[in-house]
This record gives sequence, C-alpha cells and structure tokens, in this order.
Amino acid sequence: MGITETGVGLASPQADSSDAGRDALYERIAAEFSAPLTRLARAHEADPSLQQDLVQEIHIALWRSLAAFAGRCSLRTWVYRVAHNVAATHVSRRSRRFDKRLVDLDDVEIPADAPDADRAVDEARMLARIHDLVRRLKPTDREIFVLHLEGLGADEIAEIAGLSLTNTGTKIHRIKRLLSERLSQGGLP
Repeated sequence: MGITETGVGLASPQADSSDAGRDALYERIAAEFSAPLTRLARAHEADPSLQQDLVQEIHIALWRSLAAFAGRCSLRTWVYRVAHNVAATHVSRRSRRFDKRLVDLDDVEIPADAPDADRAVDEARMLARIHDLVRRLKPTDREIFVLHLEGLGADEIAEIAGLSLTNTGTKIHRIKRLLSERLSQGGLP
C-alpha cells in the first residue's frame, strides 16, 4: 500500500522496512506538519529557545516511533498523538523544575492589562494573552484547546487525547465559553 493524501491506506514502516520508505514518510510528516508542530510548541512553552528544543524533541520522537506506526489511525492523528505526548512530558518536567501551578479551565485567569487598558489592544497583545492562557492550562485541557484551534474535530481530538467523545465535546464547549467570557472581560476585540 502506498502513501495517500488523506492518510488512509498508509504503508507502515513495518510493511516497508527500507530506510528510503521510512525517510520518505518522515519527510512528508516534517513538511506537512511543520507549522502545526511549531504552534503546538509555542502553546506549551513560552521561551523561544525552549520552543525550538521542544520541536526538535517532537521530531525525534516522531522518527523513533515510525516503526510503531501501523496505519491503524490517520497519519495526522498519529502525529498529533506523538507530539502531544512529548509536549505533555516537556511541560511536566518543566513544571516540576519551576513548580508552576497549572489550573483547570474554570480557574484560569487572564492577566489584566497595564493601567492603560482603555486604549485599543493590538493583535499581538491579544495573541500573547491567549498563549499565556494556554500555557497555564493542565496538559489535557491544553491539548484539547490546541487541537481545537488547529481545526481538528471532536472525534479526532478524543482519539488523540484518549478521552470519550462526550468528555471531549464538553471540554471544547467549555473552552469556547472561556474564550468568550474571559477575553471579552479583558476588553479584547
């Protein structure tokens, strides 16, 4: 079986154990998922140099796990599952090191603007606040938030996160409500 555009019918590295087949699959993954993996790293890590390290860790994990990919799910689902596992481990290590408190969706607070909050907030400031909010969430909530922003459906997110479809749908609804309520309170456009 060959590699298809939809991700269905992918040949697994086990079926094509040649280095060339594995290299071709990895090159496709790197090309197709470069931007989403960079955004995922940005959502999990504030420090730009550590973001780059996280992206590299994700790529290493993807390469190493190619042998385990047997095409039982779409390539996209598999890539996100591996990437989110690496990112969650990264956050867990960093939070133990720096003892930062992670919060639930209902408890997260968006930092208030400086005293000049009445003036218009530009798009960069809004994105920075959203990134801060995302980084402060617990890993599972962060994973669902990022995957939803990447445009994945609730069924795909549930499969990647290992949650029920009902639980995933509830969390997505809470994320939308959180953004609507908290960001409008902060005066964002």
